[in-house]
Amino acid sequence: MAKTIAVVNQKGGVGKTTSTVNLAASIAAKGFKVLLADIDPQGNATSGLGVNKRELKISSYDVLINSMQIEKVMIKTEFDNLWVLPSSMNLAGAELELVDMNRREAKLKNAIALVKDSFDFIFLDCPPSLGLLTLNALCAADTVLVPIQCEYYALEGLSQLMATIRQVKRLYNPLIDMEGVLLTMFDGRLNLTHQVVDELKRFFPRKVYTTVIPRNVKLSEAPSYGLPIAYYDKNSKGALAYDALSDEFLKMNGKEVKK
Repeated sequence: MAKTIAVVNQKGGVGKTTSTVNLAASIAAKGFKVLLADIDPQGNATSGLGVNKRELKISSYDVLINSMQIEKVMIKTEFDNLWVLPSSMNLAGAELELVDMNRREAKLKNAIALVKDSFDFIFLDCPPSLGLLTLNALCAADTVLVPIQCEYYALEGLSQLMATIRQVKRLYNPLIDMEGVLLTMFDGRLNLTHQVVDELKRFFPRKVYTTVIPRNVKLSEAPSYGLPIAYYDKNSKGALAYDALSDEFLKMNGKEVKK
């Protein structure tokens, strides 16, 4: 049965979608069957995996709002062992539509339950907010992975996120746990970077990944070609970082690399 990981940070521009796409693709390339569910109305994870959002007739919106079976909506990407539940702009209105629905927080959980036996890992790319879509992801997830940019304001936002996770744990999902904290846009030359790292390790002992994601031009370019970084430039610093992260992630989950 798949482990479900929500990749969450309500602060935008922290490398959340970049990390979701590239970690999922790297794990899939190592022989594990992976589904990336895009529940961000911006749909950047969808286009980052080479799917044209404008041509989609159905999307994660239909799964959440119209109770469409997830198998009918998810798409096999051109990358090894990797499927995507695509997003579209329709999802932008989903929060309002969910408000009046019965058990609105469990829509995604119920949808994913039907395919959990078909995958090793399911990654949920969340919107940069703590609304009903993110609540659905937190209720569906086994663990939460938090990408954080190495800056002061990132720490401020983290306390709000942790308060939300504690509330979800109390009210809806008592088993949810922290998967890990990922440092993105890392620049080791800056004193502030090291201060943020020290602070995070104090708050989350043994949960901060050793692997850090550097600032890298190739990482910024890859989505415009609809490619994960490993398929765009496998020798770039960004690709090597996500390859190392996937190894660390799999090891922490007690998984042997299949290939």
